[in-house]
Amino acid sequence: MMTEKELVIEDIITDAMATPSPAKSMGDPGITPLSPTHILNDSEENETTRHPYVVVVAIDFGTTSSGYAYAFTKEPECIHTMRRWEGGDPGVSNQKTPTTILLTPDKKFHSFGYAARDFYHDLDPTESKQWLYLEKFKMNLHTTANLSIDTDLHAANGKKVKALDIFAYALAFFKEQALKELSDQAGSDFDNADVRWVITVPAIWKMPAKQFMREASYKAGLVSRDNPDQLIIALEPEAASIYCRKLRLHQMVDLGNKTAFNGYSPTENVGMGMTQAKEHVRRNRQSRTFLVENVIGELWSELTEGDRYVVVDCGGGTVDLTVHQIRMPEGHLKELYKASGGPYGSLGIDYEFEKLLCKIFGQDFIDQFKIKRPAAWVDLMIAFESRKRAATPDRSNPLNINLPFSFIDYYKKFRGHSVEHALRKSNVDFVKWSSQGMLRMNPDAMNALFKPTIDHIIQHLTELFDKPEVTDIKFLFLVGGFAESPLLQQAVQKMLQGRSRIIIPHDVGLTILKGAVLFGLDPSVIKVRRSPLTYGVGVLNRFVEGKHPPEKMIVKDSTRWCTDVFDTFISADQSVALGETVKRSYTPAKPSQQVIVIHVYCSEKESVSFITDPGVRKCGTLKLDVSGTESPAARREIQTLMQFGDTEIRAMAVDVATSRSVKASIDFLSQ
Repeated sequence: MMTEKELVIEDIITDAMATPSPAKSMGDPGITPLSPTHILNDSEENETTRHPYVVVVAIDFGTTSSGYAYAFTKEPECIHTMRRWEGGDPGVSNQKTPTTILLTPDKKFHSFGYAARDFYHDLDPTESKQWLYLEKFKMNLHTTANLSIDTDLHAANGKKVKALDIFAYALAFFKEQALKELSDQAGSDFDNADVRWVITVPAIWKMPAKQFMREASYKAGLVSRDNPDQLIIALEPEAASIYCRKLRLHQMVDLGNKTAFNGYSPTENVGMGMTQAKEHVRRNRQSRTFLVENVIGELWSELTEGDRYVVVDCGGGTVDLTVHQIRMPEGHLKELYKASGGPYGSLGIDYEFEKLLCKIFGQDFIDQFKIKRPAAWVDLMIAFESRKRAATPDRSNPLNINLPFSFIDYYKKFRGHSVEHALRKSNVDFVKWSSQGMLRMNPDAMNALFKPTIDHIIQHLTELFDKPEVTDIKFLFLVGGFAESPLLQQAVQKMLQGRSRIIIPHDVGLTILKGAVLFGLDPSVIKVRRSPLTYGVGVLNRFVEGKHPPEKMIVKDSTRWCTDVFDTFISADQSVALGETVKRSYTPAKPSQQVIVIHVYCSEKESVSFITDPGVRKCGTLKLDVSGTESPAARREIQTLMQFGDTEIRAMAVDVATSRSVKASIDFLSQ
């Protein structure tokens, strides 16, 4: 007999023959969740089964640039960053390599990073049209609404290629580079089985995007499906947060300090501190080993139990904001407010520049030029990139941007008049043509390109600081490549008005990478996270007059049931401890059933009543493979545990009668 408390799962169940359940029309396929409970799991079992990895290698797969770093588990205080890359931009001090990939005309991997860019640049224009060149493709995982294994990307020449292939090629490249470096150090081939891999992703990424990175890792041979724990997905601002705990005073710029600090006073030009910091990093660049002392940095020693700080990770594609609170005595971290942010990275400035070019030369011309001269377009954006870095709040002299010869030449053929004529004709008065064949932008024009992106970030920060959970913030850590921008630094300073101190690590572009290595060495350092969404499944409940809508009532075996009820696993913004699990028990519809498929629904709202409520969508499937667990018991009970406190959602299941493990998986990609 079914008790009042019991719920009936209302969902699609497939058996081995995939025949539709006859009970489906009545809304009850016969799966019964028993005793819904929420338990706190000590992650001790994880400790005992942990593989004794020799080294942790973290890959910071960025929108604009990428790199890797590693540390041996026996020397956790030594973080080694990758070797210098071949190629590179003069004057840009960046140890990472551009996230650019080049495939041959028959879609085979050719090169990555500077090597890809340089080779592509040297190709004959007629030849380059055949090659597939991709850059800034990581943003597609954030912006694609229905991301799946089959999602396509477009190369610079307009040709389509599978996104999964591109991400797998990139990860395989980093795997090869890192293992080669480790093998050279060891003097013999380094075994991939001894490596724990960490891949960084924005905290605001949804589950499908995180799962996509995992699938790409499997395809790249980084790890195998049989050993998923060899790969950890790290959230970028969390990694930065972990690294910032270790900062010593000489490793950062404090924008909020009223006294001179590192020989720099904040009343001077905002960019001054960063200039000195870059010089400091450049001098230490020869050594690729960073010592992370096994002590809490001086800054951290100012923090006491319950103190809060914000990490603002400003990358190329996204800006991620995370609020953390210190828990003593171990100094563990608790996430106070769910990660927020959006696509407000430095790419926004490139889009503004492109809009400006369209305004001057016409959208039709720019579209054609990108397709007909893809390599020259890449050159133009590289030229803009280095000038973009020279933008400061108080710059007075103009910034010159080289226009490639093929741009000038193609424009004349396309329009029948010169680039100079176009500039005179356009009503863009702050961009001129210089006699040396360059676009001359006055500083205000350059700063105007930054404004929309910076305004987005400031608006987001303002909203965040208005939240009740986000009061008394002691520090604001500004990290990520875009954090180097003096324009952004000044805007953040102005917005905060001294409410909290702004700290910028010297090696701001490598902060996440180093933090990701530390996270790989100790994934349990973040003890409490906030769930970004409400997750649950659809169930049948006993119908209650006056509480349930009459149109949702169905009758089965003379019992009245309410259909479409949302059984909540975890609520949006709920605090979830590491290792915390939600337990549900299910009974297969038929004894012969091989596979149970339960649809998972999600919503941004904290409380949801029905799976048909506005804003509720089907976001994944929980699959239980019950083949081989048949038992003589009249009723089979499959106990399922779902873990929500980690960076990914995990599922485990066991057949209660036989105590045998049941293969359980949650899929967010094949919707």
